[in-house]
Amino acid sequence: MTAISVTVGRPVAEPTESRAGTADTAARAVVHPVVAESEAPGLMERLRPMASGLARSLVAMAAGMGLLLAIWWAVSSRIDIFPGPLVTWDAAVELLADPFYDNGPNDMGIGWNVLYSLGRVGVGFGLAAVVGIPLGFIVGRFKFMNMATEPVIGLLRPVSPLAWLPIGLLVFQEANLAAIWVIFICSIWPMIMNTAAGVRSVPQDYLNVARVLNLSEWKVVTRILFPAVLPNILTGVRLAIGTAWLVIVAAEMLTGGVGIGFWVWDEWNNLKVEHIIIAIFIIGIVGLILEQALMMVARHFSYESR
Repeated sequence: MTAISVTVGRPVAEPTESRAGTADTAARAVVHPVVAESEAPGLMERLRPMASGLARSLVAMAAGMGLLLAIWWAVSSRIDIFPGPLVTWDAAVELLADPFYDNGPNDMGIGWNVLYSLGRVGVGFGLAAVVGIPLGFIVGRFKFMNMATEPVIGLLRPVSPLAWLPIGLLVFQEANLAAIWVIFICSIWPMIMNTAAGVRSVPQDYLNVARVLNLSEWKVVTRILFPAVLPNILTGVRLAIGTAWLVIVAAEMLTGGVGIGFWVWDEWNNLKVEHIIIAIFIIGIVGLILEQALMMVARHFSYESR
């Protein structure tokens, strides 16, 4: 009897427990999908917060633009020579109907003037990138170069970009090259400083691994430093393009020729204030497009987007 109670009792108890557990698991397996399916948000529920956020953004933007128009209208109603929104709109429709007419160097459509300015910014900005980004790597990589360039950059960086214009006219003897020189000199500082800061922030462990693997300096730069520093480089590029677009207008006012800055100054001489306001909006829109494009590129290469 003792043998039976030992050999039979345990096997009977365990299958009972196992069946109970199996049944309980099966019940949960059956119930869980039903509950999960009933709690899963539908497409409309998922889109509702996005639509709400978009609507809130549009309302805020409309409120901001409405406030700007109200201030503009209030100022124009008190100052007779200051054109209001409706007068400026009519002038914009007429002006933008043919933005690329060409009646000689001093009488070109606003489209050509914007393109000439973008060309100068592109050349000066490109040269600054070619020089500034490698120089930033050198400054950030080698302590001696950092100590050598720090007082020079600290001395020259706060100088207004327009202060470099007479130097450019003296050296290049040509207004177009002088404007490009101003763009170059104002764009190079953000690129050097952000690139150098990015190189200095690379963890020392990465460089120790490269030293253990006996990597060449070229491979250290291309395989380790460049991927790690790329977000910093793009931040410097974004800051530089914003500064360059700000400076080109003032530089072209002083150098003359063809360009949006010279066009604004020419319209002022002709007392066409509504055209100046149109140019202000166009300069702002182009600058916004440039900055948003570079921010999109920077977000693509940032670690947060991965």
